[in-house]
Amino acid sequence: MNNLLAEKEHFPALDKIPLEFRIEKCEQGLNYLINGEVLSYYGKGFEVRSPVYVKKEAGLETMELGEYPALGKKEALQALDAAEKAYGCGLGKWPRMSVDERIEHVEEFMWRIRPMEKTFSLMEMWEIGKAYKSCLDEFQRTMQYMEDTISSLKSMENESDSIIRADNFIAQIRRCPIGITLCMGPFNYPLNETFAMLIPALIMGNTVIMKPPKYGALCTVPFIDAFVGSFPPGVINIINGDGAEIIGPIMETGIISILGFIGSSRVANLLAQQHPCNNRMRTILGLEAKNPAFVFADADIELAASECINGALEFNGQRCTSIKHIWVHKSIADEFLEVLSRKIEQLSCGMPWEDDVMITPLPEEGKTEWLGELVEDALNKGASMVNAGGGRTYGNLFYPAVLYPVNRDMKIYQVEQFGPLIPVSSFSGLDELFDYLIETDYGQQASIFSSSPENAASLIDVLINQVSRINLNAQCRRGPDELPFTGRKDSAEGTLSVYDALRSFSIRSLAVANEQGRELFFRTIESGRSKFLKI
Repeated sequence: MNNLLAEKEHFPALDKIPLEFRIEKCEQGLNYLINGEVLSYYGKGFEVRSPVYVKKEAGLETMELGEYPALGKKEALQALDAAEKAYGCGLGKWPRMSVDERIEHVEEFMWRIRPMEKTFSLMEMWEIGKAYKSCLDEFQRTMQYMEDTISSLKSMENESDSIIRADNFIAQIRRCPIGITLCMGPFNYPLNETFAMLIPALIMGNTVIMKPPKYGALCTVPFIDAFVGSFPPGVINIINGDGAEIIGPIMETGIISILGFIGSSRVANLLAQQHPCNNRMRTILGLEAKNPAFVFADADIELAASECINGALEFNGQRCTSIKHIWVHKSIADEFLEVLSRKIEQLSCGMPWEDDVMITPLPEEGKTEWLGELVEDALNKGASMVNAGGGRTYGNLFYPAVLYPVNRDMKIYQVEQFGPLIPVSSFSGLDELFDYLIETDYGQQASIFSSSPENAASLIDVLINQVSRINLNAQCRRGPDELPFTGRKDSAEGTLSVYDALRSFSIRSLAVANEQGRELFFRTIESGRSKFLKI
C-alpha cells in the first residue's frame, strides 16, 4: 500500500469539508438561452453528480449538484433559428455593427461576470474534481484572454485602415464574419477552452450556438444572465442535452458555417459528416494528442523528471497538452525511473480543495476501470509497474502509475490515456524515435530534454514536420495565449491563439478600385457612411 494514498484513501464526511468549500445544489441548472430569453426545462434532466465522494451513515455517496436540460430537436432548431435570424445572412444588426460596438458588448459581458469568479470556481471544482486553485486560475486566465482579444482586435482594425496598392489597383482589406457558429468545448477546461472559441467568434460578428460539455455543464450556468444583459437576442444561444439529440439536427440543416469543437476526432468526424455541404463549413478543432517527451543521455535528470511529472500529471493528466509518453535513453533509463518514482511519492493525492493537491477524483464514469485495463494489458505484455502503489484505486481516485518498458503491442502505446498513467519506453538511437513519430496518429507537440545542441538540432529538424510545437527542457503546454496552438494529423485543425482565433473565426474581404473606380472609392471614405470602407 502506498502511504500517500493510504493517508487520503477515505473520502471526508460532510462536516469535515471546510465551510468555504461546501456547496448547495444548483437550482438554475435546467435553464437555457434562446433568442435572448432564459428558458427553463421542466422535464427530467440529466443528473449531475460530483466525482468527490462524501462519507455518510449509509456509506460513501457522490453529491448531487443539480441537473442540466435534456433538450431535443425542437429546442435545438429553435436555437438555430434564433442564431440565423440574428445573423440575417450577414445583414443582421450584430454582423453589421462596427468593431468598436461589438467590443463594447464583450466588455459589458466581462464586467457582468467578473464578480462570479468564486461561484464558477467552486462549482467547477465539485463538477470535475479540478483543484480549486486551478479553477481560480482558469477563470482569471479567461478574463485575461478576453482582454487580450479586445486589444489584438483593436490593433488588427487599426492596421486594416490602411489602403493597399497593387499595380493599378487600390484596396482596403478587413476581416468579416463568416456566419453561424456551433461552439462545443471540453470538460477539462469548460470555461477557458470554450471561451477561447466563443469570444473570438462573437467579437468578429458571428452568431453562436453553444453546447456546454457533459461534465462541467453547471459551472457556466451563472453566466447565462450576463449573456442576456450583454448581447442582442439571438447572438448567443446556449442549449444542452444529449449530443446526438440536439447537435445532429442542427448539423443536418447545413446552416452551420463554423464548427468550433474540442474533443475526440471520432466525434469531430461524425459532426462534419452530418453537414450536407461541409465544404462550406470551416472547422476549428482541438482533438486528441499523445505528446511525447524525449530524454537524452546528457539531460538534467532531476529537471527532466520534474517537468515530465508536471506535464503528465497536472489535473490528473486530463489535458490534451499533457505529456503522454516518455522516451528515455537506455543508458539512463534506470536512474531516470528511480528519480521519477521518488518525485511521484512526494505528490499530494486527495480532495480538490486541499493545498497543492495534484491527484484528485476523476469525473468520467468508468475511467478508473479503463485505466486499470490499460495497466493490466501492459503488465501482461511485458511491462512492469515502476512506482510503489501505482494504479491503486479508491473510488474514482487513481494513484499515478509508471509503466516500463512499453512497446507497440500494448494499448497504452497507441491510445491517449487522458489520466494519471505514464508509459515509458527506452531508445538507443534516433532512428527508433523517427519511426515512432512517423507511425503515430497524433502530432500536437513534444518535449526534448538534453544539454546538447547537437541532440536538440537533430531531433528538432525532424519534429518540426511531425508536431506543431517543440518544448526545450520543459513540459508540453498551451500558453502563453499569444503563441499559436494547433496540431497535425489527428490532433487539430485550425489554429488558436489570441491573434489566430480572430482570424479563424473571420474571413478577409476587400473593396477594390482601379482607375475608373478610384474617385468613388475615396468619396465613399470621405462620406463616412460606410463601416467597412473607412479610415
